[in-house]
Order: sequence, then structure tokens, then C-alpha cells
Amino acid sequence: MTRTYVITGSASGIGRALADRLRGEGHRVVGVDVADPDDGSVDVVADLSTPAGRSAMVDGVTEATGGVVDAVVANAGVSLPDPLTVRVNYFGAVATLEGLQPLLARGTEPRAVATCSMAVLGPLDDELVEACLTGDEEHACAVAEGKDLLTYGSTKRALARWLRRAAPTDAWAGAGIPLNAVGPGVVETPMTAPMLATAEGKELIDSAVPMPLHGYAQPEEIAALMAWLAGEENRLLCGQVIFIDGGSDVVLRGDDIW
Repeated sequence: MTRTYVITGSASGIGRALADRLRGEGHRVVGVDVADPDDGSVDVVADLSTPAGRSAMVDGVTEATGGVVDAVVANAGVSLPDPLTVRVNYFGAVATLEGLQPLLARGTEPRAVATCSMAVLGPLDDELVEACLTGDEEHACAVAEGKDLLTYGSTKRALARWLRRAAPTDAWAGAGIPLNAVGPGVVETPMTAPMLATAEGKELIDSAVPMPLHGYAQPEEIAALMAWLAGEENRLLCGQVIFIDGGSDVVLRGDDIW
């Protein structure tokens, strides 16, 4: 059966790999990104760092799909020591999922997936996590000032906590919509390229994210799991963050569990 998928961050990295995979399987993909590279990967141009951009995303997707969507993948994200990371990674992702939920509710075997990160298990700033979860975007951005390298993991932790809270509610599980996330380790994408470009950067990353199984991931490997989570076969996973991290979770946490 041909399904309609919406993927944010579709122009590069994991989002692009997932869109290519699904299109190759014959599905319809509505790609969303902040800019259109004019290569067919983006159908809706929207800046998810702003309320106006988020509204434009919902309007554009609604127009492109006729208001019916079978799966949403909230994948767009940035990794900068800057409040922009708060705006995109947490508020943009939540707005994507909440804004498109009514379209999913009209879909066939609807599914929703978010891109978190194994960084949710690393050093975090609890004040920033809690600020995101209050829903006050400007306050959360103010709290993020000066958090630097803690910003990315903190926004992903907040997203994971929001997802865990939302997944079993009437709007999601009650509407028959499994809501889950992937937690990748280091993936070789344009976002991580600057960090992996130097010996110092790689040493820092390897110490924070040990990946004994096959090393760094390729976007296509993460996309394969996301495709299953967003597909019809996934009926019972609810509020889970599935770590696809080459073993960093078990190295860092041993026999502890989420």
C-alpha cells in the first residue's frame, strides 16, 4: 500500500536518506526543510525555528496532502551552542508533531517518529530541560544562553521526555497513533562533518560517544529503523526512544536501563 509520509529536515542527512528510501519503495514523501536545494528533496519550505515558519509548515503540508497524512517524521535539527538549537530541536519538533496530529488522525495506520539522540544520556543542563518542558520558548532560549555544548543534549532530552508524556495520551495512543523516537549515536552527516574534520574533534566525540560496533553510522542505517517505526508493522511501540548507537548506550550505562 502506498503511504504518505512527511519528513522534516529532508534536504540532507538522515532525513534525505529516509526520503530516498521511502520514495524508492513507491511511497509519497512530502519533504520539509528551511531551504529548497532545487533537487526534488523539498516540497514545503519552512523555518521551524519560528512560530510563523511552523504555521507555514502545517499549512503547506495540509495543502500538499489534502489534509491526510499516514506518517510524520520530525527529524529536523541543529547542533549549535546557540538558542537556535532550542527553537528547532525542541519547539520546532513538538510543533511539527502537534500541528500535524490532526492530519495523522485521518490517515491509514498512522505513525509518528521523532529524531532524538543518544546525547540524552550524556551531560545535560536540567534547568534548560525543564525550561523547554514548560512550553515557554523565550524563557527556554534565555536559559540556553551560555550553556554551549550542553544545549544539544538538553533539547533532545526535553523532546524525549515530552514524547514519553504524550505517547500514551488520547491524542496519540488513544487515536491509534504510535509515537516513538530514534536515538542515534554519531552519524556521518553535514551536521557532524565539522566535528569529525579534525583529530581533536574526533577524539572529543569518541570519548563522549563510544561506538564499538562498526563505528560511526551512515544516514541510511538510521533511516532503515525509522522506516520501520513509521510503517504499518509497528503497532505496539509506544513512547520509546530506540538507541541505534553502535553500543554507546551499553558502554556508558552498563546494565542499567532507560
